[in-house]
Amino acid sequence: MTQSHYLGNVLSMPIAHSKLTAQGQISVPSEIRRILGVGPGSVIEWTEKNNEVIVRRVGQNTSINVHEVLFPVVLRRKAKTPDVKEGIKKYIRNKHARS
Repeated sequence: MTQSHYLGNVLSMPIAHSKLTAQGQISVPSEIRRILGVGPGSVIEWTEKNNEVIVRRVGQNTSINVHEVLFPVVLRRKAKTPDVKEGIKKYIRNKHARS
């Protein structure tokens, strides 16, 4: 099994492939299910950033995600220190807000 890693401007082989059905469905390959730690009934989310789609298990956020929420570029320019708890509350409200 090969894992995909971004090294500079060279992208190595993908981890796995899925085929889209006529109904717009895909199967999540076993390698990806194992990496994400998901199984039947698990919920995964799809997000887009910089023209790339990111798939992750719901509730799985990286420290980079938290940092981007707590310290957006606008706040860095103002040189203010945001309240960490308020930043997390705001992020959770926005993430789980119904459209």
